[in-house]
Amino acid sequence: MIKVNVNGIFITQSQASGILLKEQNGNRALPIVIGEYEAQSIAMALENIKPPRPITHDLTVNMLRTLNISLESILITELKDSTFYALLRLVKDSEIIEVDSRPSDAIAIAVRLGSSIYVNDEVMEEASYVPDEAQEEKIESGIADIEDLKKSLQKAVDAEDYEKAARIRDQIKRLESGSRLV
Repeated sequence: MIKVNVNGIFITQSQASGILLKEQNGNRALPIVIGEYEAQSIAMALENIKPPRPITHDLTVNMLRTLNISLESILITELKDSTFYALLRLVKDSEIIEVDSRPSDAIAIAVRLGSSIYVNDEVMEEASYVPDEAQEEKIESGIADIEDLKKSLQKAVDAEDYEKAARIRDQIKRLESGSRLV
């Protein structure tokens, strides 16, 4: 498992929302298309904005705390048919309980609780890309977008790095389709 950080929210050209995860001890970035509500929820948590009444992810956090359950971490475990899968790793009385979740919901909860986020090695290998320097700066500031991916694709093709180009092309297709929200 590879530890990642949330590096920002983005909008694709088709107006779908996404989240950008960046590996903590490396250069790869993993964009995931998510629903608009989940993107807003994650953005609120990242900005430490508290709504007047709890939204769904706040309610979940409140229930976990009330039941004395902690969130050890979340794991993005699989990518199947352009859909990402995740698990919440909960701890109750020293027992680890894994609960199936959409990555977007898991991330929204993890951000609220300051819990670690991990991505399966195979998922990271299949769906991530290594941004160039200009993109790296945008990722660090949370403003990377699909145009940055297209520029990286062109650079990879120009450098005849076709394996990298294929990964970036596949990521662009996933982001542009926006049809599989997680």
